[in-house]
Amino acid sequence: MLMTRVHKPVLLRRLFEVGCHCSGEIISYQQILGQLQDTGNVTTLAQYLELLTAVGFVAGLQKFSLAPIRQKSSSPKLQALNTALMTAQSHFSFNEALQRPELWKNLERSSIGAHLLNSTYGTKIDVFYWKEGGREIDFILRLGEKIVTFEIDSEPLKHKLYAREDFARRFHPHRQLLIGSQGIPVEEFLLTPPEEWLI
Repeated sequence: MLMTRVHKPVLLRRLFEVGCHCSGEIISYQQILGQLQDTGNVTTLAQYLELLTAVGFVAGLQKFSLAPIRQKSSSPKLQALNTALMTAQSHFSFNEALQRPELWKNLERSSIGAHLLNSTYGTKIDVFYWKEGGREIDFILRLGEKIVTFEIDSEPLKHKLYAREDFARRFHPHRQLLIGSQGIPVEEFLLTPPEEWLI
């Protein structure tokens, strides 16, 4: 990787902190700037997010679309590339995290996202999310014309069903998979190379 000059190191550090704290959330660049309370602009923020991705800290997933320009203009879904970066900033122990369902679900979701992004880095597989209104697909893999969706069963299944049907009607995925207690066990998923789901 080429050396990159960072003109606003405080902004970069705060973006890293927000990325770890808000891993799994879809946030516009304007919202991120509002949280950072620092001088900067959307272009600088987008460049710094690319830099954090390149060094393996935090990524910003783009929204899935068949039109590349819509992908580029979408709000990013922040994704820590290592959940240790999230827990290092937390005051909770492992056992305490287990007792907090929302925190545990977020760690689980971020582990899945980190696995997909880290395992597909340097390949021809792209990773996205999708959201329209209240309907969301957690993660999407695309390899050429082949599309596979992944949903995490942390929400009521009827919400997932509506999102799945809507996405299928629009994009005709190759497979639609559920991860969790009612689908693929999380442990099994994390041990499976992503390309196997595209077969």
